[in-house]
Amino acid sequence: MNPVSDKRQMSSGFSLPRHVGIIMDGNGRWASARSLPRFEGHRRGVEAVRRTVRAASDLGISYLTLYSFSSENWSRPEQEVSDLLGLLKLFIRNDLSALNKQNVRVRVIGSRVGLAPDLSSLLDEAQDLTKDNTGLTLIIAFNYGGRQEIAEAAKQLAIRAVRGEIDPASIDPAAISASLYTAEFPDPDLIIRTSGEQRLSNFLMWQSAYAELVFLPIHWPDFDRAALETALTQYGTRERRFGGVVPRNAMTGS
Repeated sequence: MNPVSDKRQMSSGFSLPRHVGIIMDGNGRWASARSLPRFEGHRRGVEAVRRTVRAASDLGISYLTLYSFSSENWSRPEQEVSDLLGLLKLFIRNDLSALNKQNVRVRVIGSRVGLAPDLSSLLDEAQDLTKDNTGLTLIIAFNYGGRQEIAEAAKQLAIRAVRGEIDPASIDPAAISASLYTAEFPDPDLIIRTSGEQRLSNFLMWQSAYAELVFLPIHWPDFDRAALETALTQYGTRERRFGGVVPRNAMTGS
């Protein structure tokens, strides 16, 4: 979707992003630094998710996308994958009612191919229960990969072209955007990554073309409202030109 100007502001006077994406990184390193098992890092990471959802809702952010499990994460040790899936199930079962009461709408993006039926049903339940809510839209990127998403969109467009449903010459960026998992959402204005790493790791590759990127040195289990506000403040100082030029009067105030 095309970038949309948003005039909402934080109390500091900075503009507020409409859509924030977060790469939740550093659970394992947080645990290692404390001589704790990796599972404890992931468990504490779930607590950070709860804090962040509440903070984003309170601050007036409309869309929050969390990179919960990438399509590459299946290559991790079997026990760790099992732990991560177990925590996701536990989060949905324990927090879904509270999210619904908070007027949060839950959406899940990513491939469902090969998922266990009980997990797929649980994801559907989260979406169905909250589909009419009008507050924060919480987008959970699960079994998600940006390159795979783009490839799948291209494949679907190619199938439609072969069937004669669309003219190949009509395929443009808008057509690709409309074929992605995120077609119903605006592109992210801000991408945050924790743990100090400075890369996107296959997260919203197409959608983040014009997003502002903020990399924070803290590990995800330590992320809280103050950290979110730090990232939002950095975002508020950026000049978003979308490939254009900032008008001189906007720069000088005249």
